[in-house]
Amino acid sequence: MRFVLQIWRQERPRSLGAFRRYEVSDITADMSFLEMLDVLNEQLAAKGEAPVAFESDCREGICGTCGVMINGAAHGPLGGAAVCQLHMRRFPDGALLVIEPWRARAFPVLKDLIVDRSALDRIIGAGGFISVPTGAAPEASTRAVSKQNADGAMDAAACIGCGACVAACPNASAALFTGAKVSHLALLPQGRPERERRVLSMVARMDEEGFGNCTWHGECQAACPKSISIDAIALMNHEWLRASIASQREVWREPEADAQSQDPERGGTA
Repeated sequence: MRFVLQIWRQERPRSLGAFRRYEVSDITADMSFLEMLDVLNEQLAAKGEAPVAFESDCREGICGTCGVMINGAAHGPLGGAAVCQLHMRRFPDGALLVIEPWRARAFPVLKDLIVDRSALDRIIGAGGFISVPTGAAPEASTRAVSKQNADGAMDAAACIGCGACVAACPNASAALFTGAKVSHLALLPQGRPERERRVLSMVARMDEEGFGNCTWHGECQAACPKSISIDAIALMNHEWLRASIASQREVWREPEADAQSQDPERGGTA
């Protein structure tokens, strides 16, 4: 098989980039998309040219580092899969493939197809740790968790943090990513003690990082390699509203109630 590639090349984070045209041949139908890029880089190296920089690690659809835009689609045309799980048999022989990095203000390009996705790590960091010790795995019947909540938590926890939801969203929103990280703990008993602080901190951090607002386009769930539903966004919004109301109750406490809590004659403590 033979393919024509239009690949975004950018030497440094602040340098000007442009698309470069390449042709690759002797590609087998069973090669993955990343293996095809490996073949291209071998050809470029043989000619003394700089190889195309792209990220990959597990190459099994687990780590999510391989994400790029292929013909305008995050992770390419195969739904529910990362780029490393996409095989060249999905494209017709001789096809033109336009390959570019994620496009979002919060994901600055580092080089070629590599972007800085550390903003997602900082959102996770804002959530903090859970205080409930997990210990050894308990018997399934000793902790009452409904099947609906257990399934929802497992689905949300499948997020690999690739950033495809951000790249696909017209607003470059990280709502699906943040919603998944909030949801999988909010649905389980272990995540309940810090649920209010967690969602407020993570949503605030998401806004600080420069991601756009969610306007419910649904492109994020279509591009997600783990097929995470936008129900996670709805649950995050519910948790955020609940936490916001709870925090305002503390602000709106009446001065008389505070005074009573400090007055021993009225049942308070000195």
